[in-house]
Amino acid sequence: MDERVDRPDAELAPQSVGPVVRRSRLRWVLGLIILLGAGLAIAWFWTHRATQTAGQAAPGRASQTPPQPVGAATIGKGDIRIILNELGTVTSLDTVTVVTQINGQLTEVGFKEGQVVKKGDFLAQIDPRPYQAALEQAQGTLARDQGLLAQAQSDLKRYQTLGRQDSIAQQQLEDQHYLVQQYTGTVQTDQGTVDNAKLNLAYCHIVSPIDGQVGLRQVDPGNYVQTSSTTGIAVITQMEPISVLFSVPQESVPEIIQRMRAGATLSVAAYDQANTKQLATGQLTTLDNLIDTTTGTLKLRAMFANPDEMLYPNQFVNVRLLVNTLKDAIRVPVPAVQRGAPGTYVYVINANSTVSVRPVTLGPTDEGYEAVLSGLQPGEKVVTDGTDRLRDGVTVTVPPPAQTQSQGQSSGQPGRVGQPGQNAPPVQTAPPGQAPTEPGQRQHGQHHLPQAQ
Repeated sequence: MDERVDRPDAELAPQSVGPVVRRSRLRWVLGLIILLGAGLAIAWFWTHRATQTAGQAAPGRASQTPPQPVGAATIGKGDIRIILNELGTVTSLDTVTVVTQINGQLTEVGFKEGQVVKKGDFLAQIDPRPYQAALEQAQGTLARDQGLLAQAQSDLKRYQTLGRQDSIAQQQLEDQHYLVQQYTGTVQTDQGTVDNAKLNLAYCHIVSPIDGQVGLRQVDPGNYVQTSSTTGIAVITQMEPISVLFSVPQESVPEIIQRMRAGATLSVAAYDQANTKQLATGQLTTLDNLIDTTTGTLKLRAMFANPDEMLYPNQFVNVRLLVNTLKDAIRVPVPAVQRGAPGTYVYVINANSTVSVRPVTLGPTDEGYEAVLSGLQPGEKVVTDGTDRLRDGVTVTVPPPAQTQSQGQSSGQPGRVGQPGQNAPPVQTAPPGQAPTEPGQRQHGQHHLPQAQ
């Protein structure tokens, strides 16, 4: 009886703990949800209030925005050169591979590698003894046949005298005449053999056929050289003058031909592979007679004096061909030109110190300026620096030259007319020949930032 009464109490004890634990966990979860909701509500309230406050204050701030400091330049006139930039190859006008014209042992080399030689300078010597002996043998044969010819001619004179006296038969006289002709032919053949032996002997002494620079030696003394060899003894290349071959697009050919037929001398400058250092200057001399149909280009040859040998055969160079010069052309600084939705445009500074977008049509580019075909007139002012902060109708200010110069001196840098003041973002410096750029502004390659006029 006691055992049955105690068992239900033992079983009910652990079951009464479960509901208590579950209610405690539920209270914790509800508390976290309430706190999270309160936090989100507070965050939304402050964000919405800040947005409304910013929206209400925006018109006031916009109306109080100070004028934007910018760099400016006045549109003027100047010369614009039309230059074609192409890739060219330095080509020697005369390259000779010195090979032997006879077989024999190379006994002497009379040049040093890289030596500059003149036409007729001694280069190499082949053993002449076999050819000297052949010459002497040919000369002996010639002397013998010359004696036979002289004897036959003497007999012919006697036969002719006896023939007039009818002392000998006419046939004998004719035979003697033919014998003289035979000996004459033999002597001529012997003379040819002698001349050939002399020529072979002269070939033993090899001289330079042109003026130029000798390359690396291909054969050392003591080797047996043959006429069938393709490597030769050395290669001589003419260095002064030298030419550069390059190609231009076919659409540029008519203007080049027109200028050359008018008697103009077209200047050509050769630059190194990096297109930074000028190596030599020359002039255009020749145009090819066919346009390459695969590339649509025409080959041209320019001549260079090359006294300092800065141009080497097979060297790749950048060629700048000056085709023409536009005199007194309206031009705009390259940093002022922008490209976007309206196409090519500039920011023009109006009389009320506001800027307006002006589409322009541009021509060739030269030394930091672009020719203006339409859209601008001399005397108008355009923005050259600070364009990334502008839009149509914005008020701008151009610091005076004195203020800009003093700012440049105080910072240890030379002042530039038309640069932004101290409130403007810092301008990045650039290597010589390139315009400084600002953050967000497009960079123009190898152009000076012009000063305000």
